[in-house]
Amino acid sequence: MSPKEEVQQILEQLPDDASLEDIQHRIQLRRTNPGSGNRERQTPQEIYKSLDLGPGGYAIAPSTEVRRGVREALRRKFGR
Repeated sequence: MSPKEEVQQILEQLPDDASLEDIQHRIQLRRTNPGSGNRERQTPQEIYKSLDLGPGGYAIAPSTEVRRGVREALRRKFGR
């Protein structure tokens, strides 16, 4: 689809009182997420699952074991 056709399709989907910012925002969204207008909406959980988050962060312990994580962090920092 050419850029001109893409913009025309976006304009057809917008209400008549849409601002220039709304139009620019929709165009940018379409360009960063191609095909988003052609598929059904995803839930936030589905989007989160599709992200490549890598091997993990720097957390020492899970959030359910905060006390153990704080003790371990203090041991590492102060060597006790």
